[in-house]
Amino acid sequence: MTPQLDPRSPIGVFDSGIGGLTVVRALMERLPFESILYFGDTARVPYGVKSVETIAHYTTQITEFLLERRVKLLIIACNTMAAVAADVVRSLSPTPVLDVIEAGAAAAVAASRSRRIGVIGTPTTINSNAYGRAIHALAPDARLTSQACALFVPLVEEGWLDHPVTRLTAQEYLRPVLAERIDTLVLGCTHYPLLKPLLQEVAGAQVTLVDSAEAMAERTAGLLSELDLHNPTREPPEYRYFVTDVPLRFQTIGERFLGRTLHNVNVVKLP
Repeated sequence: MTPQLDPRSPIGVFDSGIGGLTVVRALMERLPFESILYFGDTARVPYGVKSVETIAHYTTQITEFLLERRVKLLIIACNTMAAVAADVVRSLSPTPVLDVIEAGAAAAVAASRSRRIGVIGTPTTINSNAYGRAIHALAPDARLTSQACALFVPLVEEGWLDHPVTRLTAQEYLRPVLAERIDTLVLGCTHYPLLKPLLQEVAGAQVTLVDSAEAMAERTAGLLSELDLHNPTREPPEYRYFVTDVPLRFQTIGERFLGRTLHNVNVVKLP
């Protein structure tokens, strides 16, 4: 179907910063023989406060960088980028493109029995209504409740994953969402999987949490099978990380997200 793609080529994953490493972690666990190139725009993060035009411009630069390295698949691991620039990536890329919003929406619709679905994310992702559009395209009868959770990203990066402040914050954010009697909650930001145990406690056992990183790994595995692009070699894969800056605490935060030691980090300057 896509003969120009080499199954031995790496998967390209990109994000506005380091949150997308949760997607890389899920891919490593689900697809242990696939090599991965990760790009995190750590010099220009956060994207959430930037204009759509600026985000589209940065996304274009990163897409071109990864395509030059002959990736067989592109994954937009950043919800903000996926919300406002997925079409830009698809228009540029001759290789298949997946994004976390599409994957998370499909997983939420599959998981929900009552069609009452909650979505939490950054203000930009929530304001874009990208999850709403993606979920309603699959399930027009779905009843969606969205909540922007601006404080979760800094709390995760601080390492306060099971902290009284984080618990109180989660209770405040989730109260109006849970009041709508949802049965499924989409974690619409790549930082949020690190808060999964705490969020599950606050939401209760009756609510299914949809981890967009895990959903993306499943979607990727399915697409590789569909296109016959699984790496046929059974050698240890290569993982390479490209960042635009190495900020203070980068190693610590990155390893927390990845769940393993962070090696092979290269700093690149985009024009």
